[in-house]
Amino acid sequence: MGVVLETIGKLIASYLQKEEPGYEPFTPSDPDHLRTIMEPGDVLLVEGNSRIAGIIKYLTQSTWSHAALYVGPIDGVTEPDGEPHVLVEANIGEGVSSSPLSRHLAYHTRVCRPVGLSYEDRHTVCRYAINRIGFGYDTKNIIDLMRYLVPLPVPQRWRRRMIALGSGDPTKIICSALIAQAFEAVRYPILPKITKAGSRAARREILHIRHSTLYMPRDFDISPYFEVVKPTIVNGFDYTALHWADKPKPVVESDSPFASPIEGSESAPSLATQTAEADPALDLAGPPKLGAVA
Repeated sequence: MGVVLETIGKLIASYLQKEEPGYEPFTPSDPDHLRTIMEPGDVLLVEGNSRIAGIIKYLTQSTWSHAALYVGPIDGVTEPDGEPHVLVEANIGEGVSSSPLSRHLAYHTRVCRPVGLSYEDRHTVCRYAINRIGFGYDTKNIIDLMRYLVPLPVPQRWRRRMIALGSGDPTKIICSALIAQAFEAVRYPILPKITKAGSRAARREILHIRHSTLYMPRDFDISPYFEVVKPTIVNGFDYTALHWADKPKPVVESDSPFASPIEGSESAPSLATQTAEADPALDLAGPPKLGAVA
Protein backbone atom coordinates (compact mmCIF):
# COMPACT_ATOMS: atom_id res chain seq x y z
CA MET A 1 0.00 0.00 0.00
CA GLY A 2 2.88 2.32 0.83
CA VAL A 3 4.43 1.83 -2.61
CA VAL A 4 1.13 2.63 -4.31
CA LEU A 5 0.71 5.83 -2.31
CA GLU A 6 4.30 6.80 -3.07
CA THR A 7 3.80 6.30 -6.80
CA ILE A 8 0.56 8.27 -6.82
CA GLY A 9 2.20 10.96 -4.75
CA LYS A 10 5.06 11.36 -7.25
CA LEU A 11 2.63 11.70 -10.14
CA ILE A 12 0.65 14.32 -8.27
CA ALA A 13 3.86 16.11 -7.24
CA SER A 14 4.99 16.30 -10.87
CA TYR A 15 1.69 17.95 -11.77
CA LEU A 16 1.64 20.32 -8.80
CA GLN A 17 5.19 21.65 -9.15
CA LYS A 18 4.50 23.18 -12.58
CA GLU A 19 4.49 26.98 -12.68
CA GLU A 20 1.38 28.94 -13.58
CA PRO A 21 1.84 31.43 -16.47
CA GLY A 22 1.54 35.19 -16.13
CA TYR A 23 2.98 35.54 -12.62
CA GLU A 24 4.39 38.94 -11.63
CA PRO A 25 5.25 39.74 -7.99
CA PHE A 26 3.62 42.86 -6.57
CA THR A 27 6.83 43.66 -4.66
CA PRO A 28 9.78 41.79 -6.20
CA SER A 29 12.84 41.13 -4.08
CA ASP A 30 15.86 43.40 -4.34
CA PRO A 31 18.79 40.96 -4.77
CA ASP A 32 21.47 43.30 -3.42
CA HIS A 33 19.51 44.30 -0.32
CA LEU A 34 18.43 40.72 0.36
CA ARG A 35 21.96 39.31 0.14
CA THR A 36 23.24 42.04 2.45
CA ILE A 37 20.86 41.60 5.35
CA MET A 38 20.37 37.82 5.61
CA GLU A 39 21.98 35.96 8.51
CA PRO A 40 22.32 32.24 9.36
CA GLY A 41 19.13 31.07 11.03
CA ASP A 42 16.87 33.42 9.07
CA VAL A 43 13.73 31.92 7.51
CA LEU A 44 12.99 33.01 3.96
CA LEU A 45 9.28 32.86 3.11
CA VAL A 46 8.40 32.65 -0.58
CA GLU A 47 5.12 33.47 -2.28
CA GLY A 48 5.60 30.91 -5.06
CA ASN A 49 3.66 30.41 -8.28
CA SER A 50 3.34 26.66 -8.72
CA ARG A 51 0.06 24.78 -8.52
CA ILE A 52 0.92 23.41 -5.08
CA ALA A 53 1.81 26.97 -3.99
CA GLY A 54 -1.73 28.05 -4.81
CA ILE A 55 -3.16 25.16 -2.80
CA ILE A 56 -1.02 25.89 0.26
CA LYS A 57 -1.87 29.59 0.13
CA TYR A 58 -5.55 28.70 -0.06
CA LEU A 59 -5.43 26.23 2.82
CA THR A 60 -3.45 28.52 5.09
CA GLN A 61 -5.13 31.76 3.93
CA SER A 62 -1.68 33.26 3.55
CA THR A 63 0.62 34.88 1.00
CA TRP A 64 3.38 32.38 1.72
CA SER A 65 3.56 28.91 0.20
CA HIS A 66 7.16 27.91 0.87
CA ALA A 67 9.87 28.36 3.50
CA ALA A 68 13.64 27.94 3.29
CA LEU A 69 16.32 28.21 5.98
CA TYR A 70 19.30 30.49 5.35
CA VAL A 71 22.45 28.72 6.58
CA GLY A 72 25.16 30.76 4.86
CA PRO A 73 27.56 29.46 2.19
CA ILE A 74 27.78 25.66 2.25
CA ASP A 75 31.32 24.42 1.67
CA GLY A 76 31.92 22.94 -1.76
CA VAL A 77 28.40 23.54 -3.11
CA THR A 78 28.00 26.23 -5.77
CA GLU A 79 26.18 26.95 -9.01
CA PRO A 80 28.04 26.66 -12.35
CA ASP A 81 28.52 30.46 -12.28
CA GLY A 82 30.11 30.26 -8.82
CA GLU A 83 27.13 31.44 -6.76
CA PRO A 84 27.19 29.63 -3.39
CA HIS A 85 24.32 27.58 -2.04
CA VAL A 86 23.08 29.32 1.10
CA LEU A 87 19.57 27.87 1.59
CA VAL A 88 18.31 24.49 2.79
CA GLU A 89 14.76 23.64 1.77
CA ALA A 90 12.41 20.78 0.98
CA ASN A 91 10.83 20.81 -2.47
CA ILE A 92 8.40 18.54 -4.24
CA GLY A 93 10.23 16.04 -6.40
CA GLU A 94 13.61 16.97 -4.90
CA GLY A 95 13.39 16.30 -1.20
CA VAL A 96 15.71 18.25 1.10
CA SER A 97 18.39 20.07 -0.88
CA SER A 98 20.55 23.17 -0.86
CA SER A 99 20.03 26.07 -3.25
CA PRO A 100 21.31 29.57 -4.08
CA LEU A 101 19.45 32.69 -3.02
CA SER A 102 18.82 33.60 -6.66
CA ARG A 103 16.39 30.69 -6.92
CA HIS A 104 13.68 32.74 -5.22
CA LEU A 105 14.49 36.29 -6.32
CA ALA A 106 11.72 36.27 -8.92
CA TYR A 107 9.08 35.93 -6.19
CA HIS A 108 7.73 38.03 -3.38
CA THR A 109 9.69 37.08 -0.26
CA ARG A 110 9.87 37.87 3.44
CA VAL A 111 12.70 37.42 5.93
CA CYS A 112 11.77 36.19 9.42
CA ARG A 113 14.55 36.25 12.02
CA PRO A 114 14.63 34.47 15.40
CA VAL A 115 15.24 36.97 18.19
CA GLY A 116 18.05 36.55 20.70
CA LEU A 117 19.27 33.22 19.35
CA SER A 118 22.85 32.61 20.47
CA TYR A 119 25.65 31.91 18.01
CA GLU A 120 25.90 28.32 19.23
CA ASP A 121 22.18 27.71 18.78
CA ARG A 122 22.20 29.32 15.33
CA HIS A 123 24.97 26.92 14.37
CA THR A 124 22.97 23.99 15.74
CA VAL A 125 19.84 25.00 13.80
CA CYS A 126 21.77 25.37 10.54
CA ARG A 127 23.75 22.17 11.02
CA TYR A 128 20.53 20.25 11.74
CA ALA A 129 19.10 21.33 8.38
CA ILE A 130 22.34 20.74 6.45
CA ASN A 131 22.64 17.22 7.85
CA ARG A 132 19.23 16.38 6.37
CA ILE A 133 20.12 17.27 2.80
CA GLY A 134 19.21 14.25 0.70
CA PHE A 135 16.11 13.27 2.67
CA GLY A 136 12.99 12.62 0.59
CA TYR A 137 9.91 14.81 0.41
CA ASP A 138 6.77 13.46 2.04
CA THR A 139 4.79 12.79 -1.14
CA LYS A 140 2.13 10.96 0.86
CA ASN A 141 1.54 14.24 2.67
CA ILE A 142 0.86 15.82 -0.73
CA ILE A 143 -2.02 13.41 -1.22
CA ASP A 144 -3.50 14.76 2.00
CA LEU A 145 -3.18 18.29 0.60
CA MET A 146 -4.97 17.24 -2.58
CA ARG A 147 -8.15 16.34 -0.71
CA TYR A 148 -8.79 20.06 -0.26
CA LEU A 149 -9.04 20.61 -3.99
CA VAL A 150 -12.52 19.18 -3.64
CA PRO A 151 -14.67 21.05 -1.11
CA LEU A 152 -15.26 18.93 1.96
CA PRO A 153 -17.39 19.62 5.04
CA VAL A 154 -14.30 19.98 7.24
CA PRO A 155 -14.29 22.90 9.72
CA GLN A 156 -11.46 25.35 9.09
CA ARG A 157 -10.04 24.77 12.56
CA TRP A 158 -9.33 21.15 11.59
CA ARG A 159 -7.56 21.87 8.30
CA ARG A 160 -4.12 22.25 9.85
CA ARG A 161 -4.42 18.92 11.63
CA MET A 162 -5.78 17.22 8.53
CA ILE A 163 -2.75 18.42 6.54
CA ALA A 164 -0.51 16.72 9.08
CA LEU A 165 -1.89 13.28 8.21
CA GLY A 166 1.10 12.01 6.26
CA SER A 167 3.16 8.86 6.18
CA GLY A 168 4.90 9.59 9.46
CA ASP A 169 8.23 8.57 7.93
CA PRO A 170 10.88 10.69 9.74
CA THR A 171 13.07 10.81 6.63
CA LYS A 172 10.33 12.41 4.52
CA ILE A 173 9.40 15.92 5.56
CA ILE A 174 7.70 19.00 4.14
CA CYS A 175 9.39 22.41 4.00
CA SER A 176 7.91 23.91 7.17
CA ALA A 177 8.43 20.70 9.14
CA LEU A 178 12.15 20.69 8.30
CA ILE A 179 12.64 24.19 9.70
CA ALA A 180 10.37 23.57 12.69
CA GLN A 181 12.41 20.51 13.64
CA ALA A 182 15.64 22.50 13.33
CA PHE A 183 14.42 25.14 15.81
CA GLU A 184 12.93 22.46 18.01
CA ALA A 185 16.47 21.07 18.39
CA VAL A 186 17.40 24.18 20.43
CA ARG A 187 13.95 24.59 22.02
CA TYR A 188 13.23 27.83 20.18
CA PRO A 189 9.46 28.52 19.98
CA ILE A 190 7.50 29.19 16.82
CA LEU A 191 3.82 28.90 17.73
CA PRO A 192 3.75 26.77 20.88
CA LYS A 193 0.58 25.71 22.61
CA ILE A 194 0.29 27.68 25.84
CA THR A 195 -1.27 26.31 29.00
CA LYS A 196 -1.75 28.60 31.98
CA ALA A 197 -1.17 26.98 35.33
CA GLY A 198 -0.80 27.95 38.96
CA SER A 199 -2.85 30.04 41.32
CA ARG A 200 -4.43 33.38 40.55
CA ALA A 201 -1.72 35.09 42.56
CA ALA A 202 1.11 33.52 40.65
CA ARG A 203 0.38 32.33 37.13
CA ARG A 204 2.90 30.86 34.76
CA GLU A 205 2.73 29.69 31.19
CA ILE A 206 3.75 26.18 30.20
CA LEU A 207 4.80 25.95 26.56
CA HIS A 208 4.12 22.79 24.59
CA ILE A 209 5.87 22.34 21.24
CA ARG A 210 3.45 21.50 18.45
CA HIS A 211 4.16 18.54 16.22
CA SER A 212 6.45 19.66 13.39
CA THR A 213 4.01 18.55 10.67
CA LEU A 214 1.45 21.05 11.97
CA TYR A 215 3.57 24.04 10.96
CA MET A 216 2.90 26.05 7.82
CA PRO A 217 5.10 28.74 6.16
CA ARG A 218 2.91 31.57 7.45
CA ASP A 219 3.57 30.51 11.07
CA PHE A 220 7.04 32.05 10.94
CA ASP A 221 5.46 35.31 9.77
CA ILE A 222 2.83 35.50 12.53
CA SER A 223 5.04 34.04 15.27
CA PRO A 224 5.62 36.49 18.14
CA TYR A 225 9.16 35.12 18.44
CA PHE A 226 10.35 35.96 14.91
CA GLU A 227 11.18 39.46 13.70
CA VAL A 228 10.15 40.50 10.20
CA VAL A 229 13.21 42.03 8.52
CA LYS A 230 12.54 44.27 5.52
CA PRO A 231 15.63 44.74 3.33
CA THR A 232 14.67 48.22 2.10
CA ILE A 233 14.56 49.77 5.58
CA VAL A 234 16.82 47.67 7.81
CA ASN A 235 19.91 49.80 7.06
CA GLY A 236 18.08 53.10 7.04
CA PHE A 237 15.38 54.65 4.87
CA ASP A 238 14.81 58.35 4.15
CA TYR A 239 11.51 59.03 2.43
CA THR A 240 12.61 62.62 1.69
CA ALA A 241 15.34 61.26 -0.61
CA LEU A 242 12.78 59.80 -3.00
CA HIS A 243 12.53 61.59 -6.35
CA TRP A 244 8.95 61.77 -7.58
CA ALA A 245 8.06 62.31 -11.24
CA ASP A 246 5.79 65.29 -10.50
CA LYS A 247 8.44 67.12 -8.47
CA PRO A 248 11.67 68.40 -10.11
CA LYS A 249 14.99 67.56 -8.55
CA PRO A 250 16.67 70.41 -6.62
CA VAL A 251 18.73 72.73 -8.86
CA VAL A 252 22.45 72.48 -8.17
CA GLU A 253 23.94 75.98 -7.95
CA SER A 254 27.05 76.81 -10.01
CA ASP A 255 29.37 79.84 -9.90
CA SER A 256 30.31 79.52 -13.57
CA PRO A 257 28.31 81.80 -15.92
CA PHE A 258 28.96 79.32 -18.73
CA ALA A 259 27.52 76.31 -16.95
CA SER A 260 25.05 74.25 -18.97
CA PRO A 261 21.44 73.88 -17.77
CA ILE A 262 21.21 71.68 -14.71
CA GLU A 263 19.20 68.47 -14.89
CA GLY A 264 16.04 68.94 -12.89
CA SER A 265 15.72 72.70 -13.60
CA GLU A 266 12.82 74.19 -15.53
CA SER A 267 15.03 74.76 -18.59
CA ALA A 268 16.19 71.14 -18.66
CA PRO A 269 13.64 68.77 -17.17
CA SER A 270 14.95 65.43 -16.00
CA LEU A 271 14.58 62.29 -18.08
CA ALA A 272 12.22 60.94 -15.40
CA THR A 273 9.98 64.01 -15.76
CA GLN A 274 9.94 63.74 -19.54
CA THR A 275 9.07 60.06 -19.27
CA ALA A 276 6.24 60.81 -16.85
CA GLU A 277 4.85 63.45 -19.20
CA ALA A 278 5.02 61.01 -22.11
CA ASP A 279 3.27 58.30 -20.10
CA PRO A 280 1.03 59.68 -17.30
CA ALA A 281 0.53 56.16 -15.97
CA LEU A 282 4.04 56.25 -14.52
CA ASP A 283 4.05 57.71 -11.01
CA LEU A 284 7.67 57.18 -10.03
CA ALA A 285 10.85 57.98 -11.91
CA GLY A 286 12.40 54.54 -11.89
CA PRO A 287 13.27 52.71 -8.68
CA PRO A 288 13.32 54.88 -5.54
CA LYS A 289 16.70 55.94 -4.24
CA LEU A 290 16.94 54.38 -0.81
CA GLY A 291 19.33 54.87 2.05
CA ALA A 292 22.87 53.51 1.75
CA VAL A 293 23.31 49.80 2.27
CA ALA A 294 26.37 48.62 4.11
